[in-house]
Amino acid sequence: MKVLTSVTLSKVFRRLTSSAFIAVVSLALISLSLNGCAQQSLSTHVYTSDKDDNAKHSTSIEKQPRLTEKQPAPGTKQSVSSTKQIAVGAERYSKYLHLLAGKRVSLVVNQSALVSSHSALPSSTVEPEERESSNSLATQKNKIKTSQRNQHLLDALLQRSVNVVSIMSPEHGFRGDKGAGEKVDSNIDAKTGLPIHSLYGATKKPTPNMLDGIDVIVFDIQDVGVRFYTYLSTLHYVLEAAFARDIDVIVLDRPNPNGRFVDGPVLQSEFSSFIGMHPIPVLHGMTLGELAQMIVGEQWLDIYASSYDNAKLTVVPVQDYQRTAHYSLPVAPSPNLPNDLSIRLYPTLCFFEGTDVSIGRGTDLPFQLIGHPFVEFGKTKIPVNANSAAPHPKHENTLLSAHVFSYADPTLLEGSDSKQTTHKHSPISGLDITTLIDAYSRFSEYNKMISARDASEETFFTRPDFFDKLAGTDALRFQIQAGKTPAEIRQSWQKDLNKFREKRKAYLLYEDTD
Repeated sequence: MKVLTSVTLSKVFRRLTSSAFIAVVSLALISLSLNGCAQQSLSTHVYTSDKDDNAKHSTSIEKQPRLTEKQPAPGTKQSVSSTKQIAVGAERYSKYLHLLAGKRVSLVVNQSALVSSHSALPSSTVEPEERESSNSLATQKNKIKTSQRNQHLLDALLQRSVNVVSIMSPEHGFRGDKGAGEKVDSNIDAKTGLPIHSLYGATKKPTPNMLDGIDVIVFDIQDVGVRFYTYLSTLHYVLEAAFARDIDVIVLDRPNPNGRFVDGPVLQSEFSSFIGMHPIPVLHGMTLGELAQMIVGEQWLDIYASSYDNAKLTVVPVQDYQRTAHYSLPVAPSPNLPNDLSIRLYPTLCFFEGTDVSIGRGTDLPFQLIGHPFVEFGKTKIPVNANSAAPHPKHENTLLSAHVFSYADPTLLEGSDSKQTTHKHSPISGLDITTLIDAYSRFSEYNKMISARDASEETFFTRPDFFDKLAGTDALRFQIQAGKTPAEIRQSWQKDLNKFREKRKAYLLYEDTD
């Protein structure tokens, strides 16, 4: 009889454990593969190219029975930490490459369309996220850090022999180096020789000439989850132009860094513009993939009803994404949102674009401060000068008396006092009405001085029409002027917010925050 030593027993045990684990995982993968092959056609030709257990998927975008939904208290903030490394839609090649085979493809992308260098080369028919999901220990040890997402999707697809024939770029351009509102010209990509068609120049909607010979459009742009951030409007026009010409659209989804918030007034149709095209709140809590499904499902496109049946929208979800989890963007989505703090403050501070208050354009801290040359918001003195991100900043060549929000770097500032500038107030997130009301009140004495001098009636809302377009209504401006409290203003939104929450349920791909 052969004697089994402790070492031998250990080896046998490990071998049996490994074999059992592989067998279980193999069965699971086979099951997932079978499910993935049976892709269901939705009533509005919307497909979700995913069958992961961690996401919710509707089998139809027709209206579904509504459930009673528990609403969180206004301003509730939720966040979780995830031990799983997400894979953005663009990295999940097995979910969409087969849809590009033999097709002429146009990409709607900018500098944010990055994929992991770990998945850069087509060395295997099994994509990285599938290999990692088969072994939880490997997932723990071999996480792909967001900083490693350093290859552009264009290059990754060309390496996979996808026939990319053109690029379309949104506001800020293909390289993301154009300032807010700055015209973007069509060009030729120096690296690949491909034509780049601007969607923020002579037109914001793809023209028939841009779409000639195109079979599929792939959309991959990082959003920040705010209605007036214009990449959503670009997505709308791409869907509208493509569906009108029977061209399929694939949206490669990415996380929403403000995804845990649903807040603000719902846009009223008379205030519709390129900075707000849909009846959704300022903070909608959805990804662009989910919003694409909503735009098509609600038939918000200006096309014939029959056109919805002649083209197909496919959304490739983010793997292992939790809406409440913190997500740090690997690259700035636009020049004036350089870091996580600016993205968190953006939903609130962007409203100051309709006022005389500076939010730091033309400084080293855009969307990380509020200031004015004559109205004191803080003790920090910050110079404003034109730069590439802000060619014509508000209060150019002046010195702001600014409040710098927490975590901004006071060492960058001239004459800064870190105790006064970075720790006096807690950082804000979501939509903070108190900050707007406080800023308005600071102008009261300044208003009296200006009015006595030149009979000016308004020194705060210097661009009221633009402020109303940002809000999607003129009610917010009137409420601030009337001295309404933050609680009163928030209460005025709740009825419309509740309706929106119910409507969006049919289009969510990931677990909701409620």
